[in-house]
Amino acid sequence: MAAGLVTASQLRGPNWVRVFPDTYVARGVEVDLRVRSLAALRHVGRSGVLSGWSAAELLGVRAAPRDAPAEVIVPATGRRAHRDLVLRRDHLRRRDVWLLDADGRRRPLSEQVRVLATGGVRVTSPQRTAYDLARREPGLVRAVVAVDAVANTCRIDPAAVLDVAARHRGARGISRLPRVVELADAAAGSPMETRLRMVLVLAGLPRPTVQHPVLDDVARTAVWLDLAYPEHRIGIEYEGAGHAGVDRLLRDADRYTRLVSAGWRIYRYTKQDVLHGPSRIVADLTRALPRCT
Repeated sequence: MAAGLVTASQLRGPNWVRVFPDTYVARGVEVDLRVRSLAALRHVGRSGVLSGWSAAELLGVRAAPRDAPAEVIVPATGRRAHRDLVLRRDHLRRRDVWLLDADGRRRPLSEQVRVLATGGVRVTSPQRTAYDLARREPGLVRAVVAVDAVANTCRIDPAAVLDVAARHRGARGISRLPRVVELADAAAGSPMETRLRMVLVLAGLPRPTVQHPVLDDVARTAVWLDLAYPEHRIGIEYEGAGHAGVDRLLRDADRYTRLVSAGWRIYRYTKQDVLHGPSRIVADLTRALPRCT
């Protein structure tokens, strides 16, 4: 509006949707976490730095809860939080901030005037993002899911969370970080695979190997198992929506046959099993493991 490209009456019309006060998007644009986060930055001004799941989203992590609000770290300001916006007053060191250009590429902070003027954004670094999510996500499992996702996408060691914590002694939520890091695994392929692993570990079963390769000497390729107890030739797979479709079903059938032919026992579970029937998963693997010892 300040540029004279749209009027107040036009913004009140049918072609625009209000995201935050004085912040609108064109009707028809899906207001997902990315759009909400960019709108939040526009709302709070250039001093803001995207954090939490907003930072993760801009870093390419696709694991945020469906209801995740936009989150921005700001200096002391008169701006107030809204239903879909969390404002945090926190101190960020230079190493805690990444500058991303409009294409999502990292740029030196020395270029921020130019980059911010051409659609770039500032986000918390992967290490700081994982640290914030690990201490703020409700529940241990969700914290591990967050750290796994950031570590996998951004190729960082989960232990980097503890390095950040060492610079913020006394911060809220850091007491559980050693346990979160102990349970985390950067190889985890998806949030639901992490949740499946947590079902087993928190039930007291041995910690499975993540993304275990099984070599196929005939095809000269490797089949990767989501989770495995290699010494017992037990594989555990999460079957998500990506396994639907005729072509995928045929590939999965061939894959399953090759694994069984190689002497593996495969346990396959769905989202329904992980979220609503974890006791059956634990029972299945509890029965399976003793027979192999």
